[in-house]
Amino acid sequence: MTPAALILAGSRGVPDAVAMAEAVSHKALVEVDGVPLLGRVVAALRAAGIDRIAVSADDVAVAELARALGAEILAPKAGPSGSVGDAFARLGAPLLVTTADHALLRPEWVQDFLDDTPAGSDVAVLLARRDAVERILPASRRTWLRFADGDWSGCNLFLLASPEARAAIDTWRTVEANRKRPWRIAARLGVGTLLSYLLGRLTLTEAIARLGRRIGVRASAVAARDGLAAVDVDKVEDLADVRRLVTYSAG
Repeated sequence: MTPAALILAGSRGVPDAVAMAEAVSHKALVEVDGVPLLGRVVAALRAAGIDRIAVSADDVAVAELARALGAEILAPKAGPSGSVGDAFARLGAPLLVTTADHALLRPEWVQDFLDDTPAGSDVAVLLARRDAVERILPASRRTWLRFADGDWSGCNLFLLASPEARAAIDTWRTVEANRKRPWRIAARLGVGTLLSYLLGRLTLTEAIARLGRRIGVRASAVAARDGLAAVDVDKVEDLADVRRLVTYSAG
């Protein structure tokens, strides 16, 4: 079953450095090779065969662009987890979630993610190995999740595959708040899991699976086939990297 998709494009309530540097009201409006970031993401999802796309946006210009791109507009709720919960209630499962600053998103990454998600998963998250990312961007500065099977970076692609995924949304906010402190996420799973993490024995796959069991869902970590899937536009430096990569690819 082809999922619907949600693109998170809400405002964080603080000035965004990328938007300010580009003199636009929201980062989603920043252009790369003449196309706004939001437009690039919508185009990739469409090319992956996803017809129903919703955009969580409160910026007027972003909402206007989303409508012009044929997307539904949803008002953001408190934090990304609130917006995801609202979209899940409206759009149902399966629901693919990504962000408006996923500037390099490719349709094949979306399809690979869906194909590689283990059967029976309620929730899946795409992550890229450090060596895969640094092979392309050796100087990239990012937060790495350090586990026994290597260092990983999130790819801003999540799949809420079944109605049971609703239980995972309730803990999304906690995971968001601690995404740069993975030991706190491990601590929520119990002393045994925390000890395994501290001793360097806990793999990412085990951590995600245990977290899922703790909250009552079948959760899976999916390894990205392309390290570029971990690249988004959080910083001005990221935008420069993205523009360089797009120019190189076009050339």
